[in-house]
Amino acid sequence: MMVQHENNDSKGAFFVEANGERLAEMTYSRAGEDKIIIDHTTVSEQLRGQGVGRHLVEAAVNYAREQQIKIVPLCPYAKAAFEKDPSIQDVLQP
Repeated sequence: MMVQHENNDSKGAFFVEANGERLAEMTYSRAGEDKIIIDHTTVSEQLRGQGVGRHLVEAAVNYAREQQIKIVPLCPYAKAAFEKDPSIQDVLQP
């Protein structure tokens, strides 16, 4: 499963697409130069329970590490994912 990333100056998304349709998406807003705020995560019924949300979180974490920025997870799913996994908490905004 390939997670794609789109990014403009102030907003972006990590998403999974099939046949031109977004089946899963995690959106974020930029907050200055050094952080992003994850504000929404959605996974279609057909992909639920397959770990797709986790793949979206991992893509966001990898992006944050590459860009040396921090993440503020406002979305309940992303917030829970960060709370459960200490191995990705290095990118959390303190």
